[in-house]
Parts: sequence; C-alpha cells; structure tokens
Amino acid sequence: MTPKQKGPSAGTGEAFIDHKRNESQKTLYQNPPPTGNALDQNIEAFPDAIRAAGMEPPGLIAPGKWQRFPGAGKGASNRAGWCFLFPDGLGGCFGDFSSGLSRSWQAKRQAPFSPAEREWFRQQVAEARAKAEADRRKAQEKAARRAGEIWQSTNPPDPRHPYLVRKGIALFPETLVRQRGRSLVLPVTDFTGAITSLQFIAPDGTKRLLSGGRKQGCFIRVHGDTVSPSRAILCEGWATGHTLAEDEPEALVLSAIDAGNLEAVAMGARDHWPLAERVIACDDDRLTPGNPGATHARQAAIASGALLCLPKWPEGAPDTLTDFNDLVIWQRKRGARHG
Repeated sequence: MTPKQKGPSAGTGEAFIDHKRNESQKTLYQNPPPTGNALDQNIEAFPDAIRAAGMEPPGLIAPGKWQRFPGAGKGASNRAGWCFLFPDGLGGCFGDFSSGLSRSWQAKRQAPFSPAEREWFRQQVAEARAKAEADRRKAQEKAARRAGEIWQSTNPPDPRHPYLVRKGIALFPETLVRQRGRSLVLPVTDFTGAITSLQFIAPDGTKRLLSGGRKQGCFIRVHGDTVSPSRAILCEGWATGHTLAEDEPEALVLSAIDAGNLEAVAMGARDHWPLAERVIACDDDRLTPGNPGATHARQAAIASGALLCLPKWPEGAPDTLTDFNDLVIWQRKRGARHG
C-alpha cells in the first residue's frame, strides 16, 4: 500500500517526501511540489525555454507525458523535437534529435535545492534523457529498415530529371542515385556503409529526409573511393558535391546534407581516414544573418583539423549565389551569353 504523504511542519524545514514512486526512488523537496497557480506557471515557463532554443513546443504540455514536435527549422510533420515535463512540474528536459540538442530545465524556486533534491533532479534528468535516447534509437532502427526497403524498390534515375538539368549534373556511372516516382532518391549512410536514411529531391529541388532516420554524423557519398582516399572533400549539398567531384574526380566527395552536420561528418572522416587530406568546401550564405554555411564549416574545420575552402566570387557575381554549384552554373550561363 502506498504510504500517505507527510507534509512539512511550518517553519521546520522538514523535507516533503513524494511516495508516488517506490521507496528506492523518493523525491525530496524543501517545500511541497507546486499545485494550482504555481504549477500552471511552471507549465507556461517550460515552453518558453523550448522556444528560446529555437523550437516551437506543443500547444499544451502535460506533466508526466512524453511529447514530440518539429525540430528547429523543420516542417509541421517533423518529430525531431521532444520534451518531458516532470510529473511534479519542478523541472523537465527537452531536445532536438536533428541537431543533437539536449537540455534540462528547472522551475523558479523559493529556496535552493538541498543536496537530496539536487541528486533526485539529476536522476530524473538522466532517466528522461535515457528514455529519449532509447526512443530515438528505436525510431532510427525502424527508419533504417524502411530505407532499405524503399531503396530496393527504386528505379534508375532519368538523366533529364528537372533537378539534374537545372543543376547541370551529368551523373557519374558509379553515382548512387535512384528515382522513385518523380523524386530522386539518395542513400544516407554511416561510416560502415550501412544505409541509415534516404534523401528525396523533388523536381523543384525540394528536399526531405526519411522520417526518423539517423542523419547526425552520416552522409551521402557523392563520388570516390571510401577505402583509402588520399583526399576527402566535405560539403553540404549533393549537387554542390557533384560539382566538386567533376573538378576533382580523384577525390572522395561527401555531402553532409546540411551545415549543422558538417562537424560530425568531419570528425568521423578524421577518425576513419586519418592519412587523407581533408577539405571542407563550404557554402557562403552571405545574405543570411550569421552566414551559417561559413560559420559551421569553419567550426568543423577547426574541430577536425581540416582545410577550409570558400567559393571565390568573381566580379559581377550576384550575391544570391551561395555555393560552388551556383558559381559554376552562373559561369556557364555567362560564358554562353558571351561566347
């Protein structure tokens, strides 16, 4: 039988013991857990912390319930974001599987944590993160199986696919790209060569990843030898990678998919090919505040000991150009006009 809860005597500082869990997992508080308006305030403050991290939380967050929502910058159908408000309302955890973000949150308190409270809070955070990680791995394993099934059902790509034509891509014979319906399909793999996800590119260039698939530290192999490369070039997008491979056909070229994944892939490349010269060919997002392409690439280069290469814009190049593929396409068009 669950023992009755005993509240603290006024002014005694006696700990409040929550027996809702078993005896080995008691929650100790200097004051009783919040109820009424205090709990409502915590439920309102928790989403604010999630928003401050760049995500939009669910409309209603219920204590003790795991909830999923879009990751930072993701569409409405994305479920990379996660949060868990502890049943007592005194704290919680949230994160973003797409970026690897994981944070804990504490409600404002009238008194600082006692050592017992601090240890219990630490345990709750650890349990919440372990649960989130287990859920993520389960979803990733399911997505990897689904990716393999989809890949097996795809067809050879149409060389006149609108995206290939617009990006000026003439596929290499060994390029790993397929087509499903009207979308190009690219395999996302880890450093063992296992498919973890898929990227789909629509005729208009819209890109999406298979839901639940693992992206962090994974990549799309654009071209080249993955066994013992002498030079490895990392970039963001697949089309950019193809442009780089045309210029350096002897190099291994990998697409990290987006700027936020560059560092993880660069670190993996360093560990996997320590003797290879490694170059990060970055996007130059000149019109975007903070220039995320160059910023993330610079961080990745410093962390992994790689060289950094930015596009060199000729005089007259529009400032809307951001990557090496943009530059080559613009140069080809300009050459055709003046040829």
